[in-house]
Amino acid sequence: MHMQAKNILMSGLNTILPPRCPVSGDIVDAQGQISPKIWGELDFISKPFCAHCGIALDLEVLENGKCIKCLDNPPVFSSSRSVFKYNDLSRNLILGFKHGDKTHYVSSFVPFLEQVGKLMLERADFLVPVPLHPRRLIARRYNQAALISGVLSKSCGVKHLPLAMRRVRSTPSQGHLNSGDRIKNVQKAFDVHKKYHSLLKDKSVVLIDDVYTTGATVKECSKILLKHGVAEVNILTIARVMLDD
Repeated sequence: MHMQAKNILMSGLNTILPPRCPVSGDIVDAQGQISPKIWGELDFISKPFCAHCGIALDLEVLENGKCIKCLDNPPVFSSSRSVFKYNDLSRNLILGFKHGDKTHYVSSFVPFLEQVGKLMLERADFLVPVPLHPRRLIARRYNQAALISGVLSKSCGVKHLPLAMRRVRSTPSQGHLNSGDRIKNVQKAFDVHKKYHSLLKDKSVVLIDDVYTTGATVKECSKILLKHGVAEVNILTIARVMLDD
């Protein structure tokens, strides 16, 4: 009865104040949804892309083809997928979600994450979000990666472990650091909580974050998870920065 009353209330509110796309202002079906017009302007990552790190490629590659970087220096994770390229429009969406309290955006991101991550999610045992240091979590009030992981878990049925990893060292923001400095910045910054050691052993984990930039953070997290006995780590993010270096 309570749920029925809640649904009636929400239906009434949507009639009076119809949900609108946070970017275009167009009326949409549900709170947090992005209008078809805006989705059409986003640059989705489609084939060809690197079979390992997931970066978009300019040239057609053979099936299971990898980019030059992954051939020369393969990442420790098994694979990585992102929904769209990080550009002006996607950046505004993600910054609003990450820093602007627009947490309802997650309902728009998750269906696409589930679609691009279908293969890794089918064999996953757990979803694990990249953690925030407690100091930053207090300042921001929420961990955007954990929000994604929680909603995605309900949608795809893979259990998520929001506390499995912890950030043991507070680090400066990665925002203005180059690739080399990013790697140094996150070294020894993560660990796996002791209570999850046995649970994660020999399991397949999907590591969740909002943006894959240079990969420094997800590579460091993957390294720690594998060190503690995880069988494989796959990466799933909303957006991917297209880097030339």
